Amino acid sequence: MKKVFKALTIAGSDSGAGAGIQADLKTFAALGVFGTSAITAITAQNTKGVTQILELSPELIAAQIDAVVSDIGADALKTGMLANSKIIEIVAGKIREHRLKNLVVDPVMVAKSGDLLLRPEAIAALKSRLIPLATIVTPNLPEAEQLTGIRLTRPQAVKEAARRIVAMGARSVVIKGGHRKGPAVDLFYDGKKFRELSAPRIRTANTHGTGCTFSAAIAANLAKGEKLESAVAHAKSYITQAIRKGFAVGAGHSPVHHFYRFWKT
Repeated sequence: MKKVFKALTIAGSDSGAGAGIQADLKTFAALGVFGTSAITAITAQNTKGVTQILELSPELIAAQIDAVVSDIGADALKTGMLANSKIIEIVAGKIREHRLKNLVVDPVMVAKSGDLLLRPEAIAALKSRLIPLATIVTPNLPEAEQLTGIRLTRPQAVKEAARRIVAMGARSVVIKGGHRKGPAVDLFYDGKKFRELSAPRIRTANTHGTGCTFSAAIAANLAKGEKLESAVAHAKSYITQAIRKGFAVGAGHSPVHHFYRFWKT
């Protein structure tokens, strides 16, 4: 019987389906992985912005993780929107309790629209409780600045930020280059060597959910048994094409095209 690869997303729900668990589950499916979810928060959201957020109780989040892992299991998992420090603490505790491996931490702090998705008081918990469990952390430039306190205006500063995030206990980090000028260059660091992953910058408004999709693709690749650096490189290729093939579905930042490989457009 063919092995079924499984990945779990622990993140918020996006009613517009461009980011959050919806983007994660689409990515898992597109890459041949069975996806499960533990929802941390419900957002009323579309391509233009977030209008309301309901944070779920840590107890309910814990129950979702227990239900999924005790029956289905997870070859890899990722975290997205965690909202507050209590949620971070319960999620980290469950990851340790179930001895879950191949953890991708996407330190979601702000939505594409600029809406706050992580309370400022939770950043310390993210750094001390969750990042030390991570196989890889996937911040964009503003998130890396928040995590390290470094102003990332120069390439050497980005390298120093990567070193600091790995020093927090993560096995590796990829600092995304979407906020840089010029080509979209991501910096991967595994504690020993740096690798730049570059792609041409695509001029488009269809970029909602890029961070969620990229981190979910890494998790899917890890679930299938890929080595870490390969998982990141293949995820970079996937998100680049998903952005390139995107199409408008709303009046704001439309989502990337998760199923570009299967649609005839």
